[in-house]
Amino acid sequence: MDTATLCWYSGLLFGLLPLLLQIIWHWNDLLFLAKLKLRYGLSENSNGGGHRLPPGQMGLPFLGETLRFLWYFKIARRPDDFINSKKQKYGEGIGMYRSHLFGKPTIISCTPASNKFVLQSPDFPLKWITPELLGVKSMFNAEGTQHARIRSFVVDAVNRPDSLRRIANVLHPTVAAALCSWSEKGTIAAYSEIKKMTFKNTCKMFVSIEPGPLFEALDKYFNGTTPGIRAYPLNFPGTALHYALKCRRKLTAVFRREVERRRKGRSEGNHESKDLMDGLMDIEDEEGKHLSDDEVVDNIVSLVIGGYESVTLTSTWALYLLSKSPQVLQKLREENMAVGKRANGDPITFEDISKLKYTAMVVEESIRKANIVSLLCRVAKKDVEYKGFRIPKGWQVLVWIRSLHTDPKYFDDPMSFVPERWDVPVKPSGYQGFGAGPRICAGNMLARLQITVILHHAVLGYKWKLVNPDAKIKYLPHPLPCDGAVMDFAAL
Repeated sequence: MDTATLCWYSGLLFGLLPLLLQIIWHWNDLLFLAKLKLRYGLSENSNGGGHRLPPGQMGLPFLGETLRFLWYFKIARRPDDFINSKKQKYGEGIGMYRSHLFGKPTIISCTPASNKFVLQSPDFPLKWITPELLGVKSMFNAEGTQHARIRSFVVDAVNRPDSLRRIANVLHPTVAAALCSWSEKGTIAAYSEIKKMTFKNTCKMFVSIEPGPLFEALDKYFNGTTPGIRAYPLNFPGTALHYALKCRRKLTAVFRREVERRRKGRSEGNHESKDLMDGLMDIEDEEGKHLSDDEVVDNIVSLVIGGYESVTLTSTWALYLLSKSPQVLQKLREENMAVGKRANGDPITFEDISKLKYTAMVVEESIRKANIVSLLCRVAKKDVEYKGFRIPKGWQVLVWIRSLHTDPKYFDDPMSFVPERWDVPVKPSGYQGFGAGPRICAGNMLARLQITVILHHAVLGYKWKLVNPDAKIKYLPHPLPCDGAVMDFAAL
């Protein structure tokens, strides 16, 4: 090949390279828009009629924008920039953008109105890759009237005042003992210690299981099950999903035996209702029907998985944020000392807890600031139109809750820890810490109660200081200081 020919081919190659890169970068847009065009003549630029996709970029073949997402969340540690960059490029518009994340074509929702639309609509059910982990009979996997039925049972059992009153009495001694042990250790990793305490409380509240061999087995099985929810769906020996399913079957066996033991005790007249498993077994609907044993077991397991990790993370963040906000801490301490002083030394009652107005603000602000659930995942079960744009059937819909809680349009100075902001009503739908719609967290009152009791005992008797106040924050799978919030913890 002579020099002239070589130069010609080189020039052609370099000339085509930008075009090739553009094709690669827009491959998913070309692919999925072509499929939709064939399905119903979809045009990105057509006017009205729900025939447009929301604006956005679907990225590379197979990968989509997943690498970009991981860059912002794991490498740059600027998770809000992922959505902010879309707002800057395309404008806020209807509050939705198209993308391709985690191997699926995706619509991202990120405004109060669009989030509310998705979360309240029955056209966007919750879909788990492996429903067996949370339980096929749990409210997390049920849809429509079946979901409403099971959820009503769970809400009645968990959030009734008599249940919360009983739970508060269970929490006080366990929390007090745990905090005392922390002060004896001197330096603790708050996340790890709170997780141990919260799991102990959860076992007592839900199934009255005290520390011992069975408690240790449950701890092992739950720790094995939870990672499988986010694991890649490969089920063979050696994979996280395979081990998670194995642990889940063991949890089912343990709780099924417990339900059967209680059924037998009731038939013999020697069992007293005392925990949330009893509550789920006792509750009946207007027709006098009860949950089946499978429904009781699956909902106990799913509530434990969904509950104790969120309480652990939020409580960790509350202590972290308070350590950096001495004025808030002092105000919180003064309120709890005023309500918590008792001549006989008894812990405060459930009725006393309802008087802790500033504490409730601190809890709510901790939930907002922590953003432990950055997004919620739904799936469009049919083509849906929203403000002239189409959400195609089968596409993943990510409800970006974090973007609301960090947007100055909905919260003044959103990156600051300001409990007083909760002294006035927040803007409609601007706060979605527990989700929204028919799938709003069923245990939200229980979660708030647990965090309140932890903070009450902490501010009354202890002081703490972060060992690494400038520790970096990791954001996946949940926001948490990289060191687990190591702190010096001591009695006052």
